[in-house]
Amino acid sequence: MPVSVHLIDHPLIADSLARVRDVETPNALFRQELERIGVLLIAEATRGLATNEVRVTTPLTGTTGQVLSSQPVMVPVLRAGLGFLHAAQSLLPNADVGFIGVSRDETTFQPKPYVNKLPENIAGRQIIVLDPMLATGGSLAHTCQLLLDHGATGTIIVVCVLAAPEGIAVLEQAGLDLAIYTAAVDERLNEHAFIVPGLGDAGDRQFGSPASQ
Repeated sequence: MPVSVHLIDHPLIADSLARVRDVETPNALFRQELERIGVLLIAEATRGLATNEVRVTTPLTGTTGQVLSSQPVMVPVLRAGLGFLHAAQSLLPNADVGFIGVSRDETTFQPKPYVNKLPENIAGRQIIVLDPMLATGGSLAHTCQLLLDHGATGTIIVVCVLAAPEGIAVLEQAGLDLAIYTAAVDERLNEHAFIVPGLGDAGDRQFGSPASQ
């Protein structure tokens, strides 16, 4: 099963990407610019959604239109994925939303799941995973496997701001059927498994650093 990577080249995305990369960008502006990127990426990622023809009556006459054949399921990966949720709901207000929470063990860099709340029936529906940073690929591979175990079928769409080559390779090795839409594939991961040049920790830059446990 293939992993396809779609780099979305758009001047508005490039403009916002420069701002979210900047270490001086405050949290409030970071959230705003991240959402702006999300709207543009999600619009492109959903270009292939199936539609049905319907009859529409305008104030002047009858005509035909296109409506979505079914509503997709949006799955933000907590907590950074929440930065794309408003963008997703503004474009797809009737979509169902599931939540998967995965943190990263900062010693082993392995995923640590803590939330799994998905709609009851997702089989046959387009799944769109929202996760701004594809770094090691561990959290995303875990998320997609949970979705498959829950009944997901077909290609899962993944929307992220940045991806690392190492993370893409992990997803390919996992044999997942994914279509990844991203603003950039960066150079590499550093020794702490952060994307370089990257933008830092997307969760911390949206919501602030959590208190140490």
